[in-house]
Amino acid sequence: MKIMLDTTAYVGFKRNVADVVDFIVSAELILFSPIVLGELMFGFRNGTRFKENMRDLNQFLDHEAVELAQIGRITSDRYSRITAQLKRQGTPIPTNDIWIASQAMEHGAELVTSDQHFEKIGGLVYTMISL
Repeated sequence: MKIMLDTTAYVGFKRNVADVVDFIVSAELILFSPIVLGELMFGFRNGTRFKENMRDLNQFLDHEAVELAQIGRITSDRYSRITAQLKRQGTPIPTNDIWIASQAMEHGAELVTSDQHFEKIGGLVYTMISL
C-alpha cells in the first residue's frame, strides 16, 4: 500500500495514535509532500522544541520506506482543476491541502488525514483518522 501523510496524520503518528501508526507500519511506501514538510517546519518554528521536532522529523524522513514526493506538471494540472471545481461549487478549502491532494492523486497514493474538507475533492482516495 502506498500512502501520503497529511500534516495532521504526521502529528497523529507523533502522538502515537493507533490508526495512524497502523497505516504507517503497514505501508510499503510513505510519500511525504514538501507542502506538509513546510507546514510542519512552520509549526516547529512557532513552538519551543524546534531542534527536537526537526531531529524526529529528519529521522522519519530518512527511513527507507519514506520518500519526498515531487511536485510536477501533473500535480500542477490537478491543482488547477481541483481549485477551479471547488470555486465553481463555492466550497473552497485551504490552498495547501489542494496541493497535497493533487500530489496524492498524481502519485496514486491514499491520503491519510483528519481534515474532513478533503471529502470535497472528487476522485481523491483518502482515509479519515481520528486524533
